[in-house]
Amino acid sequence: MRDMSKPRRNDLLIPLLMVIADFIAIVGAFYVSYMIRFVGPLKNMIPVTKGYPPLEAYVFGALIVAPLWIALFNGKHVYGARREIDFSSEFLQIIRVVSFGMLLVMSIAFLYREFSYSRVVFGVQWILSIVSIFAGRIAVLSYEKSLYRRGKELRNVLIVGANTTAQKLALKITQDVSLGYRLAGYLSDEEERIASVQTNRLGDMGEVHEVVIKERIESIIVCIGAGEYETLAVIFDRLLGKNVQLLLEPEIIGISPTLLRLREMFGVPFLSVKDVPMTTWHRIAKRLFDIVFSGIVLLGFAPFALFIAMFIWMESRRPIIYKQVRIGLDGKKFVLYKYRTMKFDAEKESGPTWTKKNDVRVTRMGRFLRRFSLDEIPQFLNVLMGDMSVVGPRPERPEFVSQFINYVPKYLERHRLKTGLTGWAQVNGLRGDVPIVERTKYDLYYIENWSLKLDLRIIFKTLRAVLFGKDAY
Repeated sequence: MRDMSKPRRNDLLIPLLMVIADFIAIVGAFYVSYMIRFVGPLKNMIPVTKGYPPLEAYVFGALIVAPLWIALFNGKHVYGARREIDFSSEFLQIIRVVSFGMLLVMSIAFLYREFSYSRVVFGVQWILSIVSIFAGRIAVLSYEKSLYRRGKELRNVLIVGANTTAQKLALKITQDVSLGYRLAGYLSDEEERIASVQTNRLGDMGEVHEVVIKERIESIIVCIGAGEYETLAVIFDRLLGKNVQLLLEPEIIGISPTLLRLREMFGVPFLSVKDVPMTTWHRIAKRLFDIVFSGIVLLGFAPFALFIAMFIWMESRRPIIYKQVRIGLDGKKFVLYKYRTMKFDAEKESGPTWTKKNDVRVTRMGRFLRRFSLDEIPQFLNVLMGDMSVVGPRPERPEFVSQFINYVPKYLERHRLKTGLTGWAQVNGLRGDVPIVERTKYDLYYIENWSLKLDLRIIFKTLRAVLFGKDAY
């Protein structure tokens, strides 16, 4: 029987492989960049005017710089097993750390007077380091996932509770073994069952101590209802002295926060569950980004706008641009612009309704525009005018908002930021005719966790969804 107090071998192996891969990538990038500049084709394309520096100096510099860069990455907590990686986020993080690392290298090189380091080499190093580190991460991640798919080094996880979240988690853990976990079973009251997957009920919640020992549990996920503090206290008490990971569903505290922070004020620690999502400088930065990004898109798209207008007119005449009232920041109304994709007066008989799959009201040209989200292009005008942002919760119509606020928890929280063309919900597959309750959860996560980095990540994921997604209609 394995000693549960010791970490799994994979929890040591994967971080080690990641560090080794980064080290090789960094040193290799330094070496290859030197060869490209002073031995390869760049030697003739860009003449060497200050002599040929010794290769040993670059290799020695790489051996000094590599641990520094690895320390920077370690500060971002990237060296660990069972990380759920989003490739766009990982790539952006690598760019940021490598760019900062290159600034440090250039600063150190400026102080070194034996010879001048080539600026061309620095430029090539920057590109090669980003590409090689990212490739190494993918290789190690692929190897890690392959181990889990073969059933090796899986962590035994126990779910406590049988609510909706527990049902979803059980399904996710069971269906995607590449996450690195094995569902051992669940604990619940006698009348509660997890029906989403085939798994065993191992007892009541009070039996958590015995089950942890018997099933060699390493991770416990507690999914119980809001306010069940006595049950939670029992679980904590029974797990005293047990070396086990314990995760709590946030809704247990009764306010369903999307982000919990520990903040000290007046010398006392407080649990922060809500804050202003943006400072003044953040709002300025996001607005400048919106103006620049939307301006570039509109200028680049201008040559195609006439052709789209012509095809819409040929199929169903005017209007080319469809105008619709939506609800934005602070609940204020604004007029949203889109290319018209439906028949004229499509809602004359039905009234306001969401578009559904294979909707007969959508024109042939409209179906094409919707497939590649081209009907949304005029909304960049809304962004320039300040009604919307490039990224944010999708704006809804007043008729729908008046309904949603009555049954969707915390729906009005969506209006704390400007609405956007794309959002966290959309890039996670929640487009079209999907439950607004689920969309709202993702929107609230975005609002509480906003950053320009997250906006860039969403934009990259949006491009991938537009090109390869199949849920737009």
